[in-house]
Amino acid sequence: MLTMTNIDRAALLADAIFLAGPTASGKTDAALALAQRYPVEIISVDSALVYRGMDIGTAKPTPAELASAPHHLINIRDPLDAYSAAEFATDALRLMAEIRTRGRWPLLVGGTMLYFKALLDGLNDMPAADPAIRAELEAQAAAQGWPALHAELARLDPPTAARLAPNDAQRIQRALEVQRLSGRPLSSFHQPRPTALPHGPLIALEPTDRAWLHQRIAQRFEAMLAEGLVNEVLSLRQRGDLHPELPSMRCVGYRQAWEALDLCSGPALSPAAHAELRDRGIFATRQLAKRQLTWLRSMPERHSVACDQPDALAQVLALAQAHWGTRA
Repeated sequence: MLTMTNIDRAALLADAIFLAGPTASGKTDAALALAQRYPVEIISVDSALVYRGMDIGTAKPTPAELASAPHHLINIRDPLDAYSAAEFATDALRLMAEIRTRGRWPLLVGGTMLYFKALLDGLNDMPAADPAIRAELEAQAAAQGWPALHAELARLDPPTAARLAPNDAQRIQRALEVQRLSGRPLSSFHQPRPTALPHGPLIALEPTDRAWLHQRIAQRFEAMLAEGLVNEVLSLRQRGDLHPELPSMRCVGYRQAWEALDLCSGPALSPAAHAELRDRGIFATRQLAKRQLTWLRSMPERHSVACDQPDALAQVLALAQAHWGTRA
């Protein structure tokens, strides 16, 4: 088990660069550009990339991209298994220490903002899962629907509800469970702790024009469908041990494809079903991007870079030079 003092942790956080942004904002291209200029190892900050066998719908880096620089925390879990923010923080700190011993720089890249929060601010101790309360919530959802529970959460914990989709059963259930067990909103556990430490630059890729991001999201989801997303999900279904309530299968794109296959009466989706999947997948991805941007804007220490502007990459490189150039 990793044991680390605040002094050790502060040194690691100070050496690293953190590159965040919503889906389709250009994080991979920016990370690879940094890898061409600096001796970096990339730590993925993405709750979907951890899963093996989920390549197309997660926009997992290609073999060539993975070979361009060492990558970590990709393909480390079976889709049947969960992976928590606390586990991520522990794994990331261990990897950062190992990377520094090799004389290289940690570059943490991704869009799972809770993972960034867990690493940079730490997580307060939340109550453990309670099977009885979870059963109560599941019964309530069966009777009223998850949107009704989302509305309840919006009354009790507006910040958490704002970043969750009305049908995000897993996260709505957990947020209400924490509220009932502790009497405190889940968002209160995500506030920066007094022990939060300074860290290297958090570079946030944020579009000034939301339409630009929406177009990229649509193009990317259409490309995923063309590359075989439905067949990828079909293969996962055929394993027989996965189900749509698992965190892996609730990832955007996988959930919509799973539901489309549930309604499919033949060996393949009809053109109408395919078109509906396209529209639902794009909409869900837009909602994800909106939640990611909400998270980012709650992080005042970030260096915002307009990813839809021609000089975006130059700005990222300049921020890296200002940080690593003084440490090389």
